Amino acid sequence: MVVRSRSSRILRTVAGWAVVALFAFPLYYWLTVAFKDGNEIFNWPPKIFSFSPTVKNFEEVFGISLGFGFGEQREVLPGGGNWRMGPRLWDSIVIAVLSTALAVTIATLASYALSRMHFRGRHHFVSWVLSTRMMPPVAVAIPVFFIYKDLSLLDTYTGVILIHALMNLPLAVLLMKSFFDDIPREIDESAMVDGASRWLIFRRIVLPMVKGGIAATAVLCFIFSWTEFQFVLTLTQTGLKTVPVVSSTFVTSTGTAWGNMAALGAAAMIPAFLFILLVQKHLVRGLTLGSVKQ
Repeated sequence: MVVRSRSSRILRTVAGWAVVALFAFPLYYWLTVAFKDGNEIFNWPPKIFSFSPTVKNFEEVFGISLGFGFGEQREVLPGGGNWRMGPRLWDSIVIAVLSTALAVTIATLASYALSRMHFRGRHHFVSWVLSTRMMPPVAVAIPVFFIYKDLSLLDTYTGVILIHALMNLPLAVLLMKSFFDDIPREIDESAMVDGASRWLIFRRIVLPMVKGGIAATAVLCFIFSWTEFQFVLTLTQTGLKTVPVVSSTFVTSTGTAWGNMAALGAAAMIPAFLFILLVQKHLVRGLTLGSVKQ
């Protein structure tokens, strides 16, 4: 019996590592493309492990040299992409962080009200919030473009941050409401009996209990903003561009600069990874909040 239990445990471990390897291999292959030159990228059979790494793609994309100084400042790469990718990463970071902060702040207040306060049509309002998330961005991109044009918000941080926050708000509200619903109402009622105000209960008692939920919601909002394409493409024209939009410039009628695109993609993974790393302390708690009922 002990031998069978040990064998099954080993099989589960092997199967788990096999699944991890299966899902991690595309990421690894993408990273290897970032460190290959043009000839090795198209080798057949492909060189998975035995290849000569080079940082040429990163030098071309970010305009830097091996000495970490600025290299040749070319406006256009061989595949058509613009070399000034450092500012584009900064644009993505600013937009993703600020839109996430705005969406999570509004969603936390709104979801607490929906969870604790009863008013007429509350369930219909929640359904309406959910329905707005189902609307495809392309359906509202053109109307938003004309609104932004009248308000002079085109090609601005403010405009993109607002639209990304609005895009993430329905999901953030529904997620945070589920976290607040898992906290017993008796906690609020006991604090109110002791004389605490609704705002004090929210700020001092309830909010610390949903830190994990806030972290999980922030991660999802950040990822959706970081990878959003349609609104940025429509609402920006010259100066302001994010990584997903500027990556499309590597695909032209003359070919695709796969090495440069992979280099930009590899660099774009770092801010998202760091953001998740910062909130990992509360992330697991947020993902499991409410999974066990008393």
